[in-house]
Amino acid sequence: EWMHALCFAGGSLPGLEAAAGVARELWSRREHSTNHMPLVNGAIIYDYGKRQNTVHPDRELGRAAVRAAVPGVIALGARGAGRSATVGKMRFAPEGGGQGAAFREFGGVRLLVVTVVNALGAAIGRDGSVVRGNLDPSTGVRQRSVSILAPGQTRQPSQEPKPTTNTTLTLVATDAKLTGRELGQFARQVHTSMARAIDPFHTSSDGDTLYAATSNQLQANSSPDILGMVAGEVAWDAVLSSFD
Repeated sequence: EWMHALCFAGGSLPGLEAAAGVARELWSRREHSTNHMPLVNGAIIYDYGKRQNTVHPDRELGRAAVRAAVPGVIALGARGAGRSATVGKMRFAPEGGGQGAAFREFGGVRLLVVTVVNALGAAIGRDGSVVRGNLDPSTGVRQRSVSILAPGQTRQPSQEPKPTTNTTLTLVATDAKLTGRELGQFARQVHTSMARAIDPFHTSSDGDTLYAATSNQLQANSSPDILGMVAGEVAWDAVLSSFD
């Protein structure tokens, strides 16, 4: 229900150690005490497909990330938690994914989406075309997943996707005043909208997760449903910004 910080990292389960480092760094600051402990949530992606080593984000890296954070600045592309992310693993060789973000002011409030795209599916542009993933090396053509996997296709996937090895992590943050119920519905609306940007989205081989957070400061002059619709567009922009 409450959160002081959210930590996204690579490294699969061992990478969750970074979240402990974030909490430790916040706790070392004056605003936190034994009576006011920092509440930190964390989520990770499996990114060992691109790199064959046992390196993972650890507690010290989590502390360093807090110290290095700059207000209003988010690294895009193959940086941060998206450093070794990949996309488009339905049939052809995966391509690099990454970390994306987008911001918009609407209805008197602010909307921010940050996402780490490490998806089984491919990324879809605003015109409906595939912009990352599903690249056939023999033709240089990208196709929608339903086309390359349609019945009657003679080529088979090079390997079956493995469960839990793909995940798109997303944060949608706002300063709009929302009740708990409204915030929950807002989160579902935005997460559902991301199926337009990632094809397919939320498969059994994806651990897609979205956090919705609000500082609850400003009264929006638009309904939560309209805010969710606009935030869904911001989420699409964030996905597209995640590629170098």
